[in-house]
Amino acid sequence: MTSENHGTEKADSALVMSPTESTSQAAPFSPSTISLSDELIQAGWSKCWSKRENRPYYFNRFTNQSLWEMPVLGQHDVISDPLGLNAAPASGEAMSDAGLGNGQRKRPPSEDAQAGPNSFKRPKGLSSVDMTCLNWSLCFRVYWDLDIQTNAVIRERAPADHLPPHPEIELQRAQLTTKLRQHYHELCSQREGIEPPRESFNRWLLERKVVDKGLDPLLPSECDPVISPSMFREIMNDIPIRLSRIKYKEEARKLLFKYAEAAKKMIDSRNATPDSRKVVKWNAEDTMNWLRRDHSASKEDYMDRLEHLRKQCGPHVASVAKDSVEGICSKIYHISAEYVRRIRQAHLTLLKECNISVDGTESTAVQDRLVYCYPARLSIPSPPQPRVELHFENDVACLRYKGEMVKVNRGHFSKLELLYRYSCIDDPRFEKFLSRVWCLIKRYQVMFGSGVNEGSGLQGALPVPIFEALNKQFGVTFECFASPLNCYFKQFCSAFPDIDGFFGSRGPFLSFSPASGSFEANPPFCEELMDAMVKHFEDLLEHSSEPLSFIIFVPEWRDPPTPALTRMEASRFRRHQMIAPAFEHEYRSGLQHICKREEIYYKSVHGTAVIFLQNNAGFSKWEPTTERIQEFLAAYKISGRSLPSPATDKSSSCRTSTNSAFS
Repeated sequence: MTSENHGTEKADSALVMSPTESTSQAAPFSPSTISLSDELIQAGWSKCWSKRENRPYYFNRFTNQSLWEMPVLGQHDVISDPLGLNAAPASGEAMSDAGLGNGQRKRPPSEDAQAGPNSFKRPKGLSSVDMTCLNWSLCFRVYWDLDIQTNAVIRERAPADHLPPHPEIELQRAQLTTKLRQHYHELCSQREGIEPPRESFNRWLLERKVVDKGLDPLLPSECDPVISPSMFREIMNDIPIRLSRIKYKEEARKLLFKYAEAAKKMIDSRNATPDSRKVVKWNAEDTMNWLRRDHSASKEDYMDRLEHLRKQCGPHVASVAKDSVEGICSKIYHISAEYVRRIRQAHLTLLKECNISVDGTESTAVQDRLVYCYPARLSIPSPPQPRVELHFENDVACLRYKGEMVKVNRGHFSKLELLYRYSCIDDPRFEKFLSRVWCLIKRYQVMFGSGVNEGSGLQGALPVPIFEALNKQFGVTFECFASPLNCYFKQFCSAFPDIDGFFGSRGPFLSFSPASGSFEANPPFCEELMDAMVKHFEDLLEHSSEPLSFIIFVPEWRDPPTPALTRMEASRFRRHQMIAPAFEHEYRSGLQHICKREEIYYKSVHGTAVIFLQNNAGFSKWEPTTERIQEFLAAYKISGRSLPSPATDKSSSCRTSTNSAFS
């Protein structure tokens, strides 16, 4: 029985999940006058008419399930009871209350009946059929499966005290973050005469959040140490010049000359010791003389000479640049801390004007019990939200606030609608949906940066066949590093609990402590973050006797190996390890929510290490057997649809190319 001829009796109320007022497809109505209850309608059920059998049947648009008999609430649907905790008869509400975590609840019929499309006006120029296509036209090319339920169990936790999002504050944060990027660009140019290393600002944000104790979700303000190891390392790698990948002999010759010239110029202009000045000048002049007299050298000869020059001059150049580079890192950090102070002051003022108290928020009582994981909740009420305009340009949803427009394709906009419906508990009428979507997309847009393909690697994700294999073979139901825009499952951890929580995020993974479950981890390729991740994994595995499994995807960087990779390979919890070779596997672009369909996939320019960390119970339940591994490897086959990696122009000397999901 297919869904193509569904004729619903309650066409308007049946499709309540869509705030864009989608209506059912045109089809004959059932002749029966028996109506479904509001609870069944909200759970996705509708009564349809079978032309072939000439009788009514029941169809669930969320699960694609079809029944001849009237469905039973809690027995067949996954919307009202996603974990199956309310299915048993007789215990009813008692079991519902016992099984759900803090902040989770089953919506009463009166509240659920108000939710959905009725709070939104259909955009001008779109018919009801157009609005139906908004949600369903991409049903055969989506990149997620939101029907998979979680097996991740946590201890119940209190709501977080993050300040609730608001477009006015998000706009100010975006402006100040952009200004901070400009400061970084100017400091690198003025002090060192170089362009900022590609995406080094983005990785600075990631690395700082590992140690930051500040209150802003994006910008760091309370870090120890003040000097960022990530930013310092990447700037030093590009001094005296940025080294790029070389394909041809003439490029190698030109690069060698530029390096010798830049090293000599730097040592002459800085306060260097006589010995350092002598060593650098002698090696630079010797290299230039060699270039003038030897015109028959090969590309390999030039590269060998460059490597020798770097070894001779590098330590001396680094010593004279050290104080200046530390000054850049310190300056950016202190400007960031000042911006955080401004943003928070404006945010508190806005809440005060709305009569919302931050200091007087009552703490929620939390029971010491294990529950299935649930989205991050906020303890501070959300203020009234301003109007955000929505219109569609072909397949793109455009949201505008005060002239600032953000865009997302229709498929991902529909995905955000579903995630919001599954996860949000304070907005049954979807009155705050558009403003929160605007804040969400603006936050990630600002975090990405404005360069071509910039930040896309930080949000890259595994291909759909990989997730399907992980779920089928190893019971994976949870992503440790994702976002509402790139997640495959509806349960995931992400960077921004204040806004992502409304769309299903369980909060940052380093603050998330599951007791059991099977997890996938594809972190942003920031060395400090990956190292902190592995320490967190081992701590969780050490203290849990329940089945716990982590399947980790990290770059196979061996020259030298990263601390995270070394630590995992030596871990007593390592059960299996394999390598996906460079250019033989692919990722989904971090810009999948806005890029063209043919640009979704790209090949990885480096190998990827896949490592299984499991405790004894996890190994018994999800053992990486030969058969399971073979099925998993089959999913890694290149589809032939990949583009070159957006990180292919990265310097070969910098190991921070990124193909992963953001923390």
